[in-house]
Amino acid sequence: MNKKFSSLSISKEMLNNLNELGFKEMTPVQAESLPHILQNRDVVVQAKTGSGKTLAFGLGVLNRLNVKNFRVQSLVLCPTRELADQVAKELRKLARFQHNIKILVLCGGMPFGSQLGSLRHGAHIVVGTPGRVLKHLGKSTLSLENIETFVLDEADKMLDMGFSEDIEKVISYIKNKPQTLLFSATYPDEILKLSRSIQNDATSIKTVSYDSENKIVEHFYNAQVDEKVPSLLKLISKHRPETTIVFCNTKVKTEEISDALLEAGVDAIAIHGDLEQYERVDALTQFSNRSCSVLVATDVAARGIDIKDLAMVVNFDVPHDESIYTHRIGRTGRAGEVGLAVTLYNNYEAREIEFYRNETRLFESLEELHRVKDFQIKPLNMTLVIEGGKKDKVRAGDILGALTGDAGLEGKHIGKIDIHDRQSYVAVNRSFIDEAHDKLKNGKIKGRKFSVWILK
Repeated sequence: MNKKFSSLSISKEMLNNLNELGFKEMTPVQAESLPHILQNRDVVVQAKTGSGKTLAFGLGVLNRLNVKNFRVQSLVLCPTRELADQVAKELRKLARFQHNIKILVLCGGMPFGSQLGSLRHGAHIVVGTPGRVLKHLGKSTLSLENIETFVLDEADKMLDMGFSEDIEKVISYIKNKPQTLLFSATYPDEILKLSRSIQNDATSIKTVSYDSENKIVEHFYNAQVDEKVPSLLKLISKHRPETTIVFCNTKVKTEEISDALLEAGVDAIAIHGDLEQYERVDALTQFSNRSCSVLVATDVAARGIDIKDLAMVVNFDVPHDESIYTHRIGRTGRAGEVGLAVTLYNNYEAREIEFYRNETRLFESLEELHRVKDFQIKPLNMTLVIEGGKKDKVRAGDILGALTGDAGLEGKHIGKIDIHDRQSYVAVNRSFIDEAHDKLKNGKIKGRKFSVWILK
């Protein structure tokens, strides 16, 4: 693979500017994606922050730009204002090779009037968040009639934050078929579905190297009935996973284990078939948005759970057959990460366990586990519940704007946003949860007051 920028079909002026900026060789994501991007092909790229993806799509955007046509020709959508500002800053550096290229940032939490004035003066490239871009489109202060390149940066983060509907609405304003560049750190089903719906025969590029099968380290410990809870606590204190699913075979057991973990200082929620629907939604939402560290579940209740970066799966009870075992542990070790699966079995289950023995699974002694003294585990986030949702025309962008605007929080402190018909759930860094709650409780969203509480 040729890593020299000189191997690309770009202008001498652009090449000289890259050299002046200190870009000597392409990163893997640039080397793999740029030949396709510069041929005006759609791409869907898996690349993490810091991989050089902004330069990859930035060169594509600038290479296609007609500076004499003073219209918005490229739109870059980002999940947060901070990322949009960062992307715009990098694009301005890349655009130094030619005068008069205007790049405009449109994000929530910033005065609408000043953005309106900037739009009236014209721009070539708009970088923004979905909610604010959609607001300008709705007021006809922004036109996408001349869009040649459409970029979705950190698309998985945008979907996590509840922007799927806003993205679809933004796309509805694009009447022609632009080149579409989709960048995502992970490849969940929602990303592949989005790619199929908006891209034309997209080239798939994965610069995060991993095997087709999940990488999972499997441990087995012989633990008698009265040893299982202490062993589980030792496992959690040893590995300190951010997210763990503990599988039990019965509903009663999930409640018992969840209570035992909470009593020991480990944040946990039980989920099983006897829960009311709202209780199930609350539990799954808190676990998926990192407001709960441990989910204790039955197999039936855990169906459909797809948690990114699930660190550990524990079989507190041995599954009834190996297919269930495979399904359980397959939830960890995704997207190139190494997963951890632990099975606790007692003497009554020892005969079943013999079928699991092979050269890769590790059968170890409980004596190797030692619980860290005074260990507690608290999740990164807490969840705010807003008594307003889709039926109230509340969108993720409205909530994000209220928190980053009047409330003054930074986008990096706000996690996943889930919008339901009559309620919305917002993950907020636990250090800022009280501030966010007070601001929303005493403030307004879209000019309206909504009841707000902290989900515990």
